[in-house]
Amino acid sequence: FPQNGSKKVWDFMRTHDSVSILIFNTSRQCFVVVKQFRPAVYMCEVERHSPQVFQNQDKQNLGHLEDPLPAVVGVTYELCAGIVDKPGLSIEEIACEEVLEECGYCVPAADLRKITSYRSGVGLTGSRHTIFYAEVTDQMKTGEGGGQPEEGELIQVVEIPLEDSMKFAFDESLPKTPGVVLGFVWFQSNIAPNLPKK
Repeated sequence: FPQNGSKKVWDFMRTHDSVSILIFNTSRQCFVVVKQFRPAVYMCEVERHSPQVFQNQDKQNLGHLEDPLPAVVGVTYELCAGIVDKPGLSIEEIACEEVLEECGYCVPAADLRKITSYRSGVGLTGSRHTIFYAEVTDQMKTGEGGGQPEEGELIQVVEIPLEDSMKFAFDESLPKTPGVVLGFVWFQSNIAPNLPKK
């Protein structure tokens, strides 16, 4: 749009919509989340600790790290998630595939409960993200999970006990995505009040 005779340029990146699933294991009263290495998180930590690596370097030839940070600084806790990139499947079917691939639970699409949809990456992508809720039991576990190694995924399944979930959600020393916080808070408002009292 012209402003005072000048043109405005916006950055925009096309990307797929995405889906995530808040998984609650009713057999053991815990949330099932994933932990995985994220290169972008790692590089942000590198830049924070060693800004000189990015100074005066072209984008094709970043500086060499003399003392690399441990890979763990790039690991985040996340809800089970994936991109919506299979035209023949509904978003619910894609969500169920992700639960099986990443966490090892077989969940029927009809058992998913939609929490909400919102715009993610609004500064760059503007894609739509949908969160579902799924209850699972130990009997629904049919595999180990861990993602698709052939696609470069290295995913660890982690269980967060219900009684520790809010402390976990707001512990800044545990790097996590906003979906984890949103999901745990939603659960406390919508599901926890109806759980049987101990």
